Amino acid sequence: VQLQASGGGLVQAGGSLRLSCAASGRTFSSYTMGWFRQAPGKEREFVAAISWGDYGTYYADSVKGRFTISRDNAKNTVYLQMNSLKTEDTAVYYCATSARIVALTAAVYDGWGQGTLVTVSS
Repeated sequence: VQLQASGGGLVQAGGSLRLSCAASGRTFSSYTMGWFRQAPGKEREFVAAISWGDYGTYYADSVKGRFTISRDNAKNTVYLQMNSLKTEDTAVYYCATSARIVALTAAVYDGWGQGTLVTVSS
């Protein structure tokens, strides 16, 4: 599966953005989809994931209640709706695929998109 993330940009604190990740390939519905982010000088961190099958969702504590992950298997696309953005959300956001039903760490993801930059200004 090849992934193409989009939707990043510059937004003021308190604002919203919706990221999209379009996947090519016929087996999108069989993958758990995750979003990760990497801020300058920091390690890549888990943001959210949505499982294949039961569509269970998982969030990092830092984004819980503000971000929502969803998927549209008919469009081979996963979304990340980001509300109430904070300056500390500034990072490059990556989408990724995993064959596991529950996938909360980068180590269990084996397909990565190119990233989209989100900048939140104060």
